[in-house]
Amino acid sequence: MQIRRFILTVILSSTCLIVGHAQSSGTFTNPLLPSGADPYSFYKDGYYYYTHTQQNKLSLWKTDNLANLKTAESKVIWTPPAGTMYSKELWAPEIHFIQGKWYMYFAADDGDNNHHRMYVLQNSSQDPMKGEWIFKGKVADASNKWAIDGDVFEHRGKLYMIWSGWEGDKNGAQNIYIASMKNPWTIESTRSKISESDFDWEKHGDLNEPNLSHVNVNEGPQILTRGEKLFIIYSASGCCTDFYALGMLTADVDSDLLKPGSWHKSPEPVFKQSPENGVFAPGHNSFFKSPDGKEDWILYHANSKAGQGCGGFRSPRMQKFTWNAEGTPNFGVPAKESIELEIPSN
Repeated sequence: MQIRRFILTVILSSTCLIVGHAQSSGTFTNPLLPSGADPYSFYKDGYYYYTHTQQNKLSLWKTDNLANLKTAESKVIWTPPAGTMYSKELWAPEIHFIQGKWYMYFAADDGDNNHHRMYVLQNSSQDPMKGEWIFKGKVADASNKWAIDGDVFEHRGKLYMIWSGWEGDKNGAQNIYIASMKNPWTIESTRSKISESDFDWEKHGDLNEPNLSHVNVNEGPQILTRGEKLFIIYSASGCCTDFYALGMLTADVDSDLLKPGSWHKSPEPVFKQSPENGVFAPGHNSFFKSPDGKEDWILYHANSKAGQGCGGFRSPRMQKFTWNAEGTPNFGVPAKESIELEIPSN
C-alpha cells in the first residue's frame, strides 16, 4: 500500500507525545522515543541493539535497558548510495546475529513503491556498532515480487524468511509469505503464501481514502516460539487506520513450515487499539526476552491520538506479556503512556 509508510514532516511537541523515560532505576513509561515506526531489537552479550524505520538511512541504538533508549548510544551505520533501486523508502530494518555475523535486513526502493524489495547488510565485527557494514544485495525468491518486512529465523537447523508481499505485480493485497534460505542472504525455496486477509478486522481501509471500502493488508510478520508451537504475529488492516492490529498464525513444531496448511489463523486480533488507554493503531511489533531470560516482552509502535495515521506520530513502546494455559501468548491491552511499568528483569 503505497501511502502506508510515507513519513510526514511532523513537528513533535511535548503536548502531543510524552517521551518514555526511566522514572526510577526500576520503572519506565511509554513511549520509549517520541517517534519511531517498526521497532526491532536484538539482545546479545548484555546489550540490546535497537533500530526502527528512518526512510533514508539505517541506524542502531545500543543499551543495556530499552527503557533508556532516549539516552542510548546511537549511530548511523549505513546510508544507501543515491540513484539505486534501494536508495529510498528504507522500511522496517531488522538486526540479527546469524552464524557468527551480524545482518541488517530492510526493504527499500528507488522512490517508486512498486519497486520495493528486501535487501541485507553484513558485519563481521562482534560489536555491530563497530566494523564495516557491507551491502550483500537483494534477498528475493524466484518470483521477485514486491516484498517488505522480512523477518529471519532458524528452526531445527534451517533458516527461514517470512515477509509481506504481493501476489502479482500490482497492489491488490499484501499477504504473508515464507521461504527457506540457503544462507542469511539467499532464499532457496519457492515462496509459500501462508496468510491473507480473511476477516473483517484485517480489511479496514485508509482514513485518507474515503472511497476505499477496505484494504487487505497482512504485514510485519514476526516469529515467536514456545514449547511445541510456533507463532507468527503479524499486523493487519491499513496502517493509516486506528484499526491497525495484530493477528496470529500457529503451527506445530513438527509440521512442514512451507505448507500453507500447517499454519492456522486465530479468528480475532490478539492485540488492538485501546481508546480508553489512549493507544491507537498498535502494530508492527517484535519480541525480546528480559536480560535474565525469564520474561517475554513485546516491542511495538502506536499512536497517542485517533486519526494520526502512518506518519511520524508513531512511537515505540514495550510491555511484558504472559502465556495462556493452552500455550498461546496473551499480550493484554496496550499500556497507557502515563503508567509506570517495571523494567525487564535482570
